[in-house]
Amino acid sequence: MRTTLVILVAVIALAALPATAELQNVLTGGEIKIRGNYYSNAFTGPAAAEIRWPNIFLPARAMGGPFNALGAVSIFDWDDRGNELKMIEQRTRLNIRADFTNEVSAFIELDSYDIWGEDFRSNYITGADGRAASGNDVEIYQSYIQASEMWGYPLRLRIGRQELSLGNEWLVGTNSTNSFFTGLSFDAIRLTYATDTFSVDAFASKLADISPIEEDGDVDFYGIYGSYTGLEDITIDAYWLFLRDAASLNDTNFIWLPEWIEDILGIDDYDPTELHTIGLRGAGTYGAFDFEAEVAFQTGDAHSVGFTFKPFGVYGDDSADYSEWAGNLEVGYTFDMNYQPRVYLGVAYFGGEDDRDIDFFDWINPFDKPDASVSFNRLFSNVEYSKILDTNGSLSNFWVARGGVSAMPTENIEVMLDVAYFQALEEFQAPPSINIGRFRIPIAPALSFWTTSNDDELGWEVGLTAKYHYSEDLTFEAGWSHLFTDDGLDEGNFTQANGLVFDGGTSDDDADYVYFETKIAF
Repeated sequence: MRTTLVILVAVIALAALPATAELQNVLTGGEIKIRGNYYSNAFTGPAAAEIRWPNIFLPARAMGGPFNALGAVSIFDWDDRGNELKMIEQRTRLNIRADFTNEVSAFIELDSYDIWGEDFRSNYITGADGRAASGNDVEIYQSYIQASEMWGYPLRLRIGRQELSLGNEWLVGTNSTNSFFTGLSFDAIRLTYATDTFSVDAFASKLADISPIEEDGDVDFYGIYGSYTGLEDITIDAYWLFLRDAASLNDTNFIWLPEWIEDILGIDDYDPTELHTIGLRGAGTYGAFDFEAEVAFQTGDAHSVGFTFKPFGVYGDDSADYSEWAGNLEVGYTFDMNYQPRVYLGVAYFGGEDDRDIDFFDWINPFDKPDASVSFNRLFSNVEYSKILDTNGSLSNFWVARGGVSAMPTENIEVMLDVAYFQALEEFQAPPSINIGRFRIPIAPALSFWTTSNDDELGWEVGLTAKYHYSEDLTFEAGWSHLFTDDGLDEGNFTQANGLVFDGGTSDDDADYVYFETKIAF
């Protein structure tokens, strides 16, 4: 209903525009970005997930997450016994913009994301790599109609597939940094009112359309984002983001139970997931200082998360909710001297919980319902705090302290050195165990209430990056990151995929990441 009303308003607004728009000019542009990646002692083989804690050794334990049926599954190994992950990725973008009279325009952008060698079209001698071969995988990345200065006001309406970049993209961005830069766009309607001192954005987007399979099963994302720029060199933002997932969830699929029994057991009682995120942000410069500060709080029903916490696949947590804080702070200082050196310090916090353990009374109660572990959901973040641990921007249930220095030895070359320390907030309560191959086997598997806390120290990461601006259009970049793994990664905690996926390995060998990237924009 909400989406229907928004679409109706947008159509009426467009219909009210003058119908005499004529084509004025056409602009074309694009970008080619290529990056070679090499990960050592980090991912399991070709980044395929492997079991660390099989569910058969964790009776009555609610693991949660997308790998609930198997147990605690990790994409990491933290050892030097397996194959390393190496790949070259390329993203090609081509766009066209058509400007009409009356401040009307249209924008279309095509893109293709590929891994070298996975689209080869010949089977000569060695055969083609068929893992992701698609032959023709060009997508319509953006395609929208835009009307600006509507009715003489600083009002802009944009309808269609488009990027949403809010603030510094801490929660909503374009998935374009570091490796796996596949890009992210939204099918949305966006209305912007912008003056010299403030702006307000309101948008409604469709993430999944399940009709007609379900009457009310879609996934929608809404938001209001306001910015005040009346202070010199400082921006203050406030926002509300709302994600609604109404997909039907059932504990008793293909099993008939009388409704009164379901009511007693509390099963099949899932409401739509409704995640509200409220936040404040301030950023800017003051003399030689620069700063970035942001804080957000999440609240709402987390039934789609609670549904996954099923120790025996019978019923989940239909009372799960969001109630976590997150924050990010960075302060930098640029020295007025040769090489323009800048030093910075920062800290970030993403609240989380781990309620996967059970006590003795839960263990002896066959009807005890599990508690879900709900951490802060980073939504569509384009900020990554680690090039190894946080490659998809969904690391949660952790805090990080970081710092670094950057300088420009020449006008076209920039070098950066970064150091970061990572620690889990709530540790995984694991049974006493021994490590056998890629499995951790509890000493007393029948006594699942007997647990100890895993170590919370994940490790230190040091990174060195150099960027060369060959011209205004062409850049080259190279970097190396070394992760000093600590016991928290060897034993493992739930920090991945917004706190729902395990990060443990089979050892504690240090990991490395090396990359080389080139990009041209036109």
